[in-house]
Amino acid sequence: MTVTARETILARIRDAQALSPAEEVTIPRDYRTGRTLPDAELLQLLTDRLLDYKAEVHTCTADRTPEVIAEVLHAHAAHHIGIPPGLDRTWLSSYEGEVHVDSADTPAPELDALDGVLTSSAVTCAETGTIFLDAAPDQGRRALTLVPDLHLCVVDLSTVTPGIPEALTRLTPTRPTTLISGPSATSDIELERVEGVHGPRTLVVVIRTDV
Repeated sequence: MTVTARETILARIRDAQALSPAEEVTIPRDYRTGRTLPDAELLQLLTDRLLDYKAEVHTCTADRTPEVIAEVLHAHAAHHIGIPPGLDRTWLSSYEGEVHVDSADTPAPELDALDGVLTSSAVTCAETGTIFLDAAPDQGRRALTLVPDLHLCVVDLSTVTPGIPEALTRLTPTRPTTLISGPSATSDIELERVEGVHGPRTLVVVIRTDV
């Protein structure tokens, strides 16, 4: 009798389950946490990582947030942008373009027609240059930040941590979390970098240094 690959795999799974201990196994999760860095070092480390990922980085004080956002959107010819419903509207006080407030009823083709999207962020890891979005009202649903070709993300320096373990302690495990490390990019079989396949082709990060 010929045994198929599927039958072999299922048999191995059954054997593994039979060997599994009946009692619940406790998985140690005592990760290293509690690291801190001065704000200046956090800012420098995060900026270096973001630039290495080919993201565009701007820093500003909190009072200049609307001005810098307007300048960035103008530079990228973003005349029609999307925002999550809970975004701080004062951030757009200097922007003269059209604003679409996203909702679950907005279909993907309409999101694709936007020139870009503006969101806040939950936490950011300086060591890896990774931005965490957790679908809070000022960040919106995942589709909003994956479909448009430009993502302008505002990061408060107070939410930046040195490493991943420190970042995870600030997140709620039950919330849908998106991790962003630079613009969307992949490589084909010849290692040619292609951007914008699985998300925004352009990531712009505005880091607010006093909040």
